[in-house]
Amino acid sequence: MYDLLVDGRLTARATVEGGNLRTITDMVTQAEEFTAGQPGTARFTGLPGSEKDVEIWLPHTEVTEVIALRTDAPVEPAPAGGRRVWLHHGSSISHGSNAVRPSTIWPALAAAAGSVELINLGFGGGALVDPFTARAMRDTPADLISVKLGINVVNADTMRLRAFAPAVHGFLDTIRDGHPTTPLLVVSPILCPVQEDTPGPLVPDLVGGTLRFRATGDPAETAAGRLTLTIVRDVLADIVGQRAAEDPNLHYLDGRDLYGESDHDEFPLPDAIHPSPEGHRRIGENFARLVFAGDGPFAG
Repeated sequence: MYDLLVDGRLTARATVEGGNLRTITDMVTQAEEFTAGQPGTARFTGLPGSEKDVEIWLPHTEVTEVIALRTDAPVEPAPAGGRRVWLHHGSSISHGSNAVRPSTIWPALAAAAGSVELINLGFGGGALVDPFTARAMRDTPADLISVKLGINVVNADTMRLRAFAPAVHGFLDTIRDGHPTTPLLVVSPILCPVQEDTPGPLVPDLVGGTLRFRATGDPAETAAGRLTLTIVRDVLADIVGQRAAEDPNLHYLDGRDLYGESDHDEFPLPDAIHPSPEGHRRIGENFARLVFAGDGPFAG
């Protein structure tokens, strides 16, 4: 699904003619099969004839290659509008899993409410405190930066406590090499009951014909350094607390303030990990309220 925003407002969805590109994943074996479809055409019609700013939001659940852009009237790059640029990195939740449209993933909703330009580095299953991600963020011009870390590290059981804390310090050091004074917000994981106190790895569970996920680790092994979301939040809060003494533009936000117990009661996680479309909206609203409004770290 493609979204078209005209002057910041959702105006239309494209009529798509032809094939697309698909990746089919076996949820049991984690094997992938990539199938390239035939080129297709997305058409946006019935637009107003006056001068306008047009944004095309590509599908967030597909691999899309743009071959050509054709118009029936002259177009030119939009001039700088003066809006601040927000660079965000996170997991599949930031990527937009379970959101209906690309413009309704929670970072897009928060960006619209905060009147900022979004660069979203939300990587499904890939928010693993990777150095190359930090380098990409270091080298990307931005006025505001946020990193939502921890849940993929626990999901994949990729680190122990001893490795996680230094990795986060190094990740932030690298970002600061390119953005020494930019407001930088560290966000811990939202509430996820299956991983709050149980380590990973996470595996798909197709019992009953509905895809859900479950954690397979042993809670007793946290004493040996295995991570849970509860432990990750404590580590991230401690790291930001240490660094903020010399970095006044570094901030921390507990992810449960974006989606906590009351939100889970109202909008449960459909697959036990990812928020529903309503959950995305709630997270976006809470982020805008806590971060972009009032005395939030990105306000004004």
